[in-house]
Amino acid sequence: MPGPIVKALLLSITLVALPMLAQDKSAAPAGIPGCGDPSAKFAVKTSRNHHPVQPEKGKALVYFIQNDSNFNSFPKLTTRVGIDGKWVGATHGNSYLYTAVDPGVHHLCASWQFGVILGKGRKTSAAHFTADAGGVYYFEVKDKYLQGDFGQVLDMTLTPLDSDEGQLLANQYKLSTSHLKK
Repeated sequence: MPGPIVKALLLSITLVALPMLAQDKSAAPAGIPGCGDPSAKFAVKTSRNHHPVQPEKGKALVYFIQNDSNFNSFPKLTTRVGIDGKWVGATHGNSYLYTAVDPGVHHLCASWQFGVILGKGRKTSAAHFTADAGGVYYFEVKDKYLQGDFGQVLDMTLTPLDSDEGQLLANQYKLSTSHLKK
């Protein structure tokens, strides 16, 4: 039989982790530019792989870099990323993915696959950009979850990064590979 300290520790861990595991059906509402099907769920693996230096001829590369340095909770988030209304993959923790796109205007979306029920905040973010053939574009998905005397702070932003900063973060983080769960 566990002692009172072990019970208190288990209860504390459960209270912190349980909200993160709860599904939030409204995490990516339909109609947000760039987002895909709000019910889609991804399985994600991360690894230390190198990323391409140059895009394919006639294409551009778009990197999505998930930065969880201000996400002070466990487990870490899985974040779906979409382009032009379709999910292109997902990241988990401090990781990144990249995908090729055709030149032109593109609408981007990042959305937490599972949302935090306790507390309010942005769980989806959107942006757009114009891709040029041969271009490499970096976007940071910055997740924030802080809890303290002030309450909970939840937030997600999707912002363009300078190419040097994007390369730096991609070299520090792991590559995400993902597939849709059936």
